[in-house]
Amino acid sequence: MDIQIEKKKGIQKKHLPYIIGGVAVLLLVGWIIFGNHASTLRVDGKALNIADVTYGKFNDYIRLNGQVQPISVVQLSPEEGGIVREKVVEEGAHVKKGDVILRLSNSNLDLQILNAESELAEKQNLLRNTQVTMQQDKLNNETEKVQLDIDTQRKKRTYQQYTRLYNERLISREEYLQAKEDYEVSQKKHGLITQRLQQDSIYRSIQMDQMEDNLQNMRKNVLLIRERKDKLEVRATIDGELGLLDAELGQNINAGQMVGQINDLSDFKIEAMIDEHYIDRVNNGLPGSFERQGSTFHLKVRKVYPEVRDGRFRTDLVFEGKRPENIRSGQTYYIDLQLGEPTESVLIPKGTFFQVTGGNWIFVVDKDGSKAYRRKIRIGRQNPQYYEVLEGLEKGERVIVSGYESYKDNEVLILK
Repeated sequence: MDIQIEKKKGIQKKHLPYIIGGVAVLLLVGWIIFGNHASTLRVDGKALNIADVTYGKFNDYIRLNGQVQPISVVQLSPEEGGIVREKVVEEGAHVKKGDVILRLSNSNLDLQILNAESELAEKQNLLRNTQVTMQQDKLNNETEKVQLDIDTQRKKRTYQQYTRLYNERLISREEYLQAKEDYEVSQKKHGLITQRLQQDSIYRSIQMDQMEDNLQNMRKNVLLIRERKDKLEVRATIDGELGLLDAELGQNINAGQMVGQINDLSDFKIEAMIDEHYIDRVNNGLPGSFERQGSTFHLKVRKVYPEVRDGRFRTDLVFEGKRPENIRSGQTYYIDLQLGEPTESVLIPKGTFFQVTGGNWIFVVDKDGSKAYRRKIRIGRQNPQYYEVLEGLEKGERVIVSGYESYKDNEVLILK
């Protein structure tokens, strides 16, 4: 007879592996669905630079390194080329307007002056000879006219006499006609020579005026060439300091070649280079200031140069009001250039995070200070102290502002 074996109720040992496996699968699924997958990194919290997010006045300015320069610089260039014969003053000397700085010599110019003077003398002699010749021609023509006047008068009297005699039938018709024809020919000659004298007079007047004009132009040319010789002396065009003189004795200098410069020390300006990031915001008239010798000095932008070199552009600033004592060319001042009016904004101190993140995100420390989470933000303006935060942060929060080179793509920092 078979004995019926009763089945044991409950969980048997053989079921445990299946149960454990099922629980593990459920935990894995739950972690996948509900778990936090953010990549984390453990960092030393004491080595971090943590700053508070504040709300306050944002001063829109940038800090510049400016160098003192003369208010203007005048270039020295000779109008005539030549060989340096004498250096009258040296670099650094104070000069007055009109002072001789260099003396040049030019043998070709001396030869041009001699040729021009010789040509002028030749033209003057030619003009005098022409005047004498014309005067002689005029006298000859006038003499001929006088003789023709007398001849005409005589032939007129003869014609009148022959007319009376012919009317009284005392002479032949042929004699009468000859006297008449002689008189008429003499009249025509008289008219022609009168016209010729008039034309000769007009021609002589025009020719003399032309020659006189030519002669006058040659005189001016000689004067100009002589003035060119005076320009072999290079003179100061303003009062100031001879800041540069690039010329040596015996050196051949071309006309227009820069040989030096004079610094106008009647006033000074500040020359500063600014990052091209601000090129659209820097305009003429912007105010600036710096502190020196316990006083604040005020400036304004006078000129903005459009050319960008090595990521920077140049600006000139001039003083408004007092100048520092003992100001000298080449001194460096640290200038605060005001770009806009102060505004109330959310602020965070400047840090190296901006170079890594571009101001697009930052790590925000939680309330208990144990973790920091990556958060997107939007940075607006910046000054030497603060960034202006437009979105993503609120007053009272704390952020990490340095050390981002090692954080890479981590989204959570565990602060030890």
